[in-house]
Amino acid sequence: MTYVFEPPPVVSLGIEGETARFPVHRIYCVGRNYAEHAREMGHDPDREPPFFFSKPADALVVDGGAFPYPGRSSDVHHEIELVAALGSGGTDIPEGEALRHVFGYGVGLDMTRRDLQGEAKKMGRPWDTGKGFDHSAPCSDLKRAAAIGHPTQGRIWLNVNGELRQEGDLADLIWSLPEMIAYLSTLFTLRAGDLIMTGTPAGVAAVTRGDVLEGGVEGVGTLRTVVV
Repeated sequence: MTYVFEPPPVVSLGIEGETARFPVHRIYCVGRNYAEHAREMGHDPDREPPFFFSKPADALVVDGGAFPYPGRSSDVHHEIELVAALGSGGTDIPEGEALRHVFGYGVGLDMTRRDLQGEAKKMGRPWDTGKGFDHSAPCSDLKRAAAIGHPTQGRIWLNVNGELRQEGDLADLIWSLPEMIAYLSTLFTLRAGDLIMTGTPAGVAAVTRGDVLEGGVEGVGTLRTVVV
């Protein structure tokens, strides 16, 4: 097969302790999935159906790379999250079978141009410019679920320049991962290589150039990036 120009390289994540890499298909993100974060964003944390937005796969920042501060924004926020990586997929996946499709887990940052997201909300427009911009998804290497299991509790945190900014527990998720996978699979055909960013705890705040972001999820791993 020939192409009119060279196709872009496959976007992939490392796998801890392995040379093989995890090829990424799509990135799905669930919104307001911790009660305290919902409250700090001015929303009722009652258990309503989950909602999702997406980031392009090539928005990933991998292998400890830096996060370039984006243009057209002066209010970029950090959001630390547990990331689930799917090794298989399908449609209408039963909740009881959802975890069978999870290959492994990592730690990610849903970087957000909050000012552009806020403008989009006011105008009833999509969030793409606020959420799906270049380099908006720093992510750690993955750990296989076969090695660490499927975490349902454990500390999740983020430090900025050594100061604690975000802290929560996976047990505080409003929608569990099996529920997210089951619901998401009614909206899209999930595939091997899909990532699901599962939501962020309270404490989101702005970053500036030079900030060092270090965070993690207990039992899963850590992530470090520098804002440049």
